[in-house]
Amino acid sequence: MKNNRWVWFPCLVAFALAGCSTVCYSVWETLGKEKRDLLRDNVKAVQADQEDVSEQFESTLERIRVVYGVDGGELEEEYDRLKKDYDRSVTRADDLRDRIDTVEEIAGDLFAEWEQEIGEISDAQLQQRSRSQLQATQERYRNFEQALLKTEKGLDPVLVRFKDQVLFLKHNLNAQAIGSLETEVRDIQRDVDSLLGDLRASIREADRFIQGLPS
Repeated sequence: MKNNRWVWFPCLVAFALAGCSTVCYSVWETLGKEKRDLLRDNVKAVQADQEDVSEQFESTLERIRVVYGVDGGELEEEYDRLKKDYDRSVTRADDLRDRIDTVEEIAGDLFAEWEQEIGEISDAQLQQRSRSQLQATQERYRNFEQALLKTEKGLDPVLVRFKDQVLFLKHNLNAQAIGSLETEVRDIQRDVDSLLGDLRASIREADRFIQGLPS
């Protein structure tokens, strides 16, 4: 289930009319949300998307295991189920990629605005304190971003393996052919486990970043 779909909803009309993020931010500001609030909301949404990906990829892997445990008469039904699980995996991965793009865009805009506003502070001590806070926030974001992009990079190799299984099963709906590929499940399991570990690490980095983000 998708989470926090409302995060960008007020921007739809603004983008349609003006085609730029500046108008979108203006709409949100009238609702009391600054860029840091939008970034926090979308980082939380990324975490939810990552959890969705984890659950769906595990479900697809389990479906592949089931395929190897059925007799020939049930293979066509299992193919249909596996195809649906694979399609859902692709959708979840695409949703996560879209959310990552949104997070990166907002973060870039926030940091650029922050840097500009520092230059408008006349008090040298306050300026330095704000710059130190910006640098600390950027460092935490870089750690989070690295973990996030690592998970994004890990999506395609697993999806490719899932797709291979789906297509092979589509072309070979007989128990003998399926049984010959049973050892591949261990390789798929290894790739999925690696991705899930990266997803968990990224979710933890997101928590650290959110905790350090100015209120």
